[in-house]
Amino acid sequence: MAFKNPLFTVDSVLFTVHNNTLKVLLVQRAEAPFLGQWALPGGFVDVDQDANTDATAHRKLRDKTGFTPQYLEQLQVISGAQRDPRGYSVTLAYYALVAHQNVSPKIASVALAQWIAVQDLPQYTLAFDHAHIIALAQARLQQKTLYSMIPAFCLPERFTIAQLQQVIETIIEKPIQRKSLMRRLEASDMFAALDEKTSSGGRLAQLYSIKAGADLVNFERNLMAKDE
Repeated sequence: MAFKNPLFTVDSVLFTVHNNTLKVLLVQRAEAPFLGQWALPGGFVDVDQDANTDATAHRKLRDKTGFTPQYLEQLQVISGAQRDPRGYSVTLAYYALVAHQNVSPKIASVALAQWIAVQDLPQYTLAFDHAHIIALAQARLQQKTLYSMIPAFCLPERFTIAQLQQVIETIIEKPIQRKSLMRRLEASDMFAALDEKTSSGGRLAQLYSIKAGADLVNFERNLMAKDE
């Protein structure tokens, strides 16, 4: 009995916090299907050059945006007959929170690569079911922000507690207790207090950096919201 093989792709949802706004990295398609529409950077697995789907994700990000993140985490598999007009398709979605940097496409199939504010996405026409995938990734990021130190990875090399708090609150869309954040900062042992301070709100604020080789720390309890 003959079986049809589904289309298999990899898509990556990269978030950053820039100017106190959560943004996602999208590309404008320069070829059909969905010519001119915005999409996640991704594409088909190349069995001749990709050792695994991680390699596919990094190759597609490099080619379509000029950006290669330090890490990617698998989100979930999304599949269906209506996802792609070319046929039944399966995509393995990845996501990551990264530091902001300039992006630029390297291949002709992409007209433009751009960080777009998540709050502005309803103004854009997104290809495939990528709006749904972004929503799934945002929910996962918000959840992980509550129980891990993942927000630190989109901060500048040197940062203040206020900057870390602002990133967290931007992602989860609500204020948190500063004392809860301070306890988490100390318990994680991920950060080094620098012999340097910076002016912040009319006073000097301590600067921190992530320790070399520090691993992401998860906690059993979520961060406390300001009204909890």
